[in-house]
Amino acid sequence: MSRVSPAVRSLLRQPCLSQWAKTPAMCSTPAWMMPSHQSVRRLATPAAMPSASKENIGVYCNPAHDLWVKESGPSVEEVKSGQALKEGEVTIAIKSTGICGSDIHFWRNGRIGPMIVEHDHILGHESAGEVIAVHPSVNTLQVGDRVAVEPSQICNKCEPCLTGRYNGCLEMRFMSTPPVDGLLRRYVNHSAIWCHKIGDMSYEDGAMLEPLSVSLAGMARANISLGDPVLICGAGPIGLMTLLCCAAAGAEPIVITDIDQGRLDMAKKMCSRVKTYKVQPGVSMEDAGAQISELAGGPLATALECSGVESSIAAAIYSVKFGGKVFVIGVGKPDMQFPFMRLSTQEIDLQFQYRYANTWPRAIRLVQNGVINMKDLVTHRFSLENAVQAFETTAESAKTGAIKVLIQSEV
Repeated sequence: MSRVSPAVRSLLRQPCLSQWAKTPAMCSTPAWMMPSHQSVRRLATPAAMPSASKENIGVYCNPAHDLWVKESGPSVEEVKSGQALKEGEVTIAIKSTGICGSDIHFWRNGRIGPMIVEHDHILGHESAGEVIAVHPSVNTLQVGDRVAVEPSQICNKCEPCLTGRYNGCLEMRFMSTPPVDGLLRRYVNHSAIWCHKIGDMSYEDGAMLEPLSVSLAGMARANISLGDPVLICGAGPIGLMTLLCCAAAGAEPIVITDIDQGRLDMAKKMCSRVKTYKVQPGVSMEDAGAQISELAGGPLATALECSGVESSIAAAIYSVKFGGKVFVIGVGKPDMQFPFMRLSTQEIDLQFQYRYANTWPRAIRLVQNGVINMKDLVTHRFSLENAVQAFETTAESAKTGAIKVLIQSEV
């Protein structure tokens, strides 16, 4: 006993501890002295059994550009037993998932830059759901919590992680980016630290926090301020989400461009004071820039480019003033040409964005308090079993009028 501290020796003399096996309810046993297997048993008791009844299925694509729904992991048996949970993880019953443009790229093109689909691959990274199982090591979440899933898995060791810019993690595992499977499943195990509580927020709004995070990251890095004249290129889901953010931030005037009149009409519905510009085929980037500037009442301070289209980026460069900024949020082809001398002689800053960091708590506050209302963005809803039709509707948005398509699941 010479190596046992007096405090521990005193505890060991207490009758409560010596009689623990006989009368556990009467003991006040310190948590650190409880046998570790008791915590595991709590997961397996009937009262804590996850409410999972349907088999897990996921939405897959492959290098041949096929798209299908089939069984996925974790299995319903693993979900019920909790055996597949790792330290720090929870199981989420995914209730709502948005289809992102990157999902369409991975399906139809098989890649985005260096990120290539090489095997059967599960898509989806805009999700919210209910916690239905918790590993004993997790004390921040409990069964029944409604959460939005931030799809990042980082190393917490590299310089970007340690300086708070974890979207640049050198060992990032981002769900739905090959080779990491995505969230378009009925059940998913995920690190608790990346599951954000959403309270009574709808699961649809919870799923939309991911694209909102993209826009918030762009707004912050582009330094949009009250009264700034802003151009938004592209009235797709990210462009329209960025419009909501610019309007809430007090940018004025705001101009938004697109080739689709229906999307421009949606922009006007969402923000009555926005000025819309329909991109016409055959118009040069110089002329488009001049027309956009005239519509705004003069050259703009900042352009937020949300389409990733080369000609749109060029038009944005011609629309901003001397010393202005073109901030590219959209994703495009690997190589592009820009009007270099326009950038140079006008001292225009050209910046780019890659995902987001530290945006989810802010996004949740904005939605919960009614500052941002995303409901008009959702145009179509499908069940998980009909996910292929959901993807086809998204891919053919010019015909279907789709803006944001959500896939919903029951457990």
